[in-house]
Amino acid sequence: MSSLVVDLMLCGMAYVVLIYFIATLTKARIPRDRDNGDDGDGGVEDLTPPKIDLPPGIIWPSDGPVKRIKDPVDF
Repeated sequence: MSSLVVDLMLCGMAYVVLIYFIATLTKARIPRDRDNGDDGDGGVEDLTPPKIDLPPGIIWPSDGPVKRIKDPVDF
């Protein structure tokens, strides 16, 4: 076998071992005895919509004029 083939095989094995260690060391460690209902994001949820500064003359549909429906007239 030429030295090039031996070098390629050794590099391939080193690559496989390196990827194996990286994959095992970076996987998420989830304890089995904990409740899985936790979101895990932490903090307080803020469900209010963001305040967006709109250009002049542009309004949100919810802030626009309200159309009033007139009651039907009986004859």
